[in-house]
Amino acid sequence: MSSEESDNENNSSSNNNSSINNNNDKKILKKEKNNSKNINSENEEENSSEKEEENSSESNKNNNNPKSKLEYNINDPNNIFSNKTFSSLNICPELLSILSKLGYEHPTKIQSESLPYSLKFQDIIGLAETGSGKTLAFVIPVLQSLLNSPQSYFYCLVLAPTRELCIQINEVFENVGSEIGLKTTVLVGGLDLTSQAISLSKKPHIIIGTPGRVADHLANTKGFNLKNCKFLIFDEADRLLDMDFEKQINQILDVINKDRNTFLFSATMTSKVHKLQKASLKNPVKIEINTKYTTVNTLIQNYIFIPEKYKETYLCYILNENIGKTIIVFVEKVLDTMLITFLLRYLGFSAISINGKMTQSNRISALKKFKLNERNILIATDVASRGLDIPNVDLIINYDLPQQAKDYIHRVGRTARAGKSGRSISFVTQYDVEGIQSIEHLIEKKMEEYKTNEKKVLSLYEKVLEAKNKANGELKDLTKKLKTKDKFDTKPDDDNDEGEYEEFLKHKKNRENNFKNRSFVKRRKK
Repeated sequence: MSSEESDNENNSSSNNNSSINNNNDKKILKKEKNNSKNINSENEEENSSEKEEENSSESNKNNNNPKSKLEYNINDPNNIFSNKTFSSLNICPELLSILSKLGYEHPTKIQSESLPYSLKFQDIIGLAETGSGKTLAFVIPVLQSLLNSPQSYFYCLVLAPTRELCIQINEVFENVGSEIGLKTTVLVGGLDLTSQAISLSKKPHIIIGTPGRVADHLANTKGFNLKNCKFLIFDEADRLLDMDFEKQINQILDVINKDRNTFLFSATMTSKVHKLQKASLKNPVKIEINTKYTTVNTLIQNYIFIPEKYKETYLCYILNENIGKTIIVFVEKVLDTMLITFLLRYLGFSAISINGKMTQSNRISALKKFKLNERNILIATDVASRGLDIPNVDLIINYDLPQQAKDYIHRVGRTARAGKSGRSISFVTQYDVEGIQSIEHLIEKKMEEYKTNEKKVLSLYEKVLEAKNKANGELKDLTKKLKTKDKFDTKPDDDNDEGEYEEFLKHKKNRENNFKNRSFVKRRKK
């Protein structure tokens, strides 16, 4: 099988700062700006009300609404859905109609528990595991408020830790708001500041961004301010604070409208999140769907104990055994994403990489190709481990165990989402025994060993070694060009805004051709 050509072409990023305009007379943007009623909250001691857990899950039910990429699977083995319907939650008819068209009928538990409060303009702390529907839980109250009290611009600010998560949140706002004339923009690193400033000049309703880039625009973009902002939303708040955005968040809190609603959503309640809650929320209602570090019931979790020397060989064996499936391979270091991608392409696998040093346009391009199954293997650092809703991921491979056990939860959360099944396989070398034990202790579950045919594995060793030597040649070219020592850096990918790899990749096209006839990858049966 011939190897794949380079996938990191420079794609235009202008589609990320989106603006949806419709001409329907009933749309909110055709109305005159009304004076919204201020939301007044007394500054008292924090008084959280605990939710009552749902005692029943929704049984299998046929859905006659048209299916879309946003639709949840009503088969609910992971017990994330409520027994309520959206129509029972005091959502306005306009939004109910849109939700129905998109295939939404039954809310998840975080949605059904939080919406009765958020729709009444109460601050919310929502604690729920990944894949539980937190995004729609804050999209609905924001859009309903905007429908009831139309405002021309800068109505809501959403802060998220990664560029990809910001773009994904924007997609949800666009899908739900497309029929009501919603305008959104995305402010993230890796994209042109000037084009983002132009998008802000068009006065969008919703701004989604990373704290650093939002703070940059507040300081430098004329006409952009948050004095009239009615909603502030922190998504993946624990990750936001883990990534040292505290300074930028404080800068935003200093200038944003004090008379606003604030929603804070997080997988965990850390001490930093608790501090942020005190600084930004007023008398919040606390919704806890799951306070433990857990994995879903439909996820099969395996480990494989192997010598460090044979990690690449076992990886190729497992990929070969799962040919045609959609797979994410998690590694720790940025350059390892490149090395393994080069190696797999030499052997005929359809692989693509994503890491924090790629420009945003190339990261978007890589994710798009993976989502569309143009490339079925994604080699990623933890940039892709949280928040991303990539449909139909069959297998997660932890090629390198995460440095922190809780990050395992977020990695394997990319599969077995919304009631679907999935599998994870963790590579354990002689240096990783303590790490895998920490993970098992955290999830309170013993993993089963993944069975392999050692004779078949070792029969691949020579070919994999030859491909690795070729890939190392590529990597040497890369490190020489970049003058970097990241290869020897033990720190995880820091998701910075540098685009160092793109120029190198432009000149890499067709380098794999000398190896194209040496593939041992199984071919799909026609």
